[in-house]
Amino acid sequence: MLETLSELIMTFTAQQIALLINAKIEGDETAAVASFGKIEEAKNGQLAFLANPKYEEHLYTTQASIIIINENLELKQKINATLLRVPDAYVAFAGLLSKYQEIVTQQLAGIQEPSFIAKTVKMGEQVFIAAFVYLSENVLIANNVKIFAGAFVGNNVKIGNNVIIHAGVKIYNDCVIGNNVTIHAGTVIGSDGFGFAPLADGTFKKVPQIGNVVVEDNVEIGANTTIDRATIGSTIIKAGAKLDNLIQIAHNVEIGDNTVIAAQSGISGSTKLGNNVMVGGQVGIVGHISIADGSKINAQSGVTKSIKEKNTAVTGSPAYDYTASLRSQVASRNLPDLEKRVKELEKLVQQLLSEKV
Repeated sequence: MLETLSELIMTFTAQQIALLINAKIEGDETAAVASFGKIEEAKNGQLAFLANPKYEEHLYTTQASIIIINENLELKQKINATLLRVPDAYVAFAGLLSKYQEIVTQQLAGIQEPSFIAKTVKMGEQVFIAAFVYLSENVLIANNVKIFAGAFVGNNVKIGNNVIIHAGVKIYNDCVIGNNVTIHAGTVIGSDGFGFAPLADGTFKKVPQIGNVVVEDNVEIGANTTIDRATIGSTIIKAGAKLDNLIQIAHNVEIGDNTVIAAQSGISGSTKLGNNVMVGGQVGIVGHISIADGSKINAQSGVTKSIKEKNTAVTGSPAYDYTASLRSQVASRNLPDLEKRVKELEKLVQQLLSEKV
């Protein structure tokens, strides 16, 4: 990505970049860059950034022409590069990348061939449809939507403004995608929930899944994630949620506003996650429970019951209070020593008893 980004800033000066990220300039405002580079490797004519203090030593040796740094960083020695000071260097750098993506995607428009677009499809302005895309009946696509090669969009799907649907995404019938949503390659939205009724003879009868999936505004969904449609009603991913790659979201689940879920996690049916929840990688959450706002679930935890108190941190399987878990781990590590001390006390007690007799 960094090499591609050189197209964005081929002749950008420090002054121009400062305007983009609202930075204060220290040094030559006419300094120009032609590409990005890591601060420890950057060369003359490249832009770098420093957010993590452990890399500060590279700030004084890098050959970068422009460096984005935190506004409160105190320099230990002179630097030849032009500095762009911002409240948060990492956020500013991310914003710069976002502006690049906006420029690139806005340039894409039109319909490539071969692709299939049903006659009942309605599209807004500045829409890009790549080759081998399939748009089914009554699909509604708003403005500035980009759909890349091999994507499938089912009947009656609604897609909001400024949506990016990457290669190979499958969106089943009746699902709703909000504004400013990004869906990465291979993700499936609206596949059947895992619903089967056991019969007396030991077999299972499929329960029809007639609901849909609703993805609200400003959501990002990683590659190869699966979000099942509801049995009845909607599986809902609320505004601002961020889902990593390889996540399973079951039928009728609700993911709250600005909740983040890391890779390989699975959430069982009808469970509701509150707002601003943080879920680590490989977490498993059972069905029909609720997770309070602000909860933090450590990686590889298994959550078997509701978390009712807001801003609770849990870990382990079954998951329980994070601080208590750390204490238990410390106690476990001390068990050999405790066992030794108990045996010594037992010997002392036996000795005292024998002397008394």
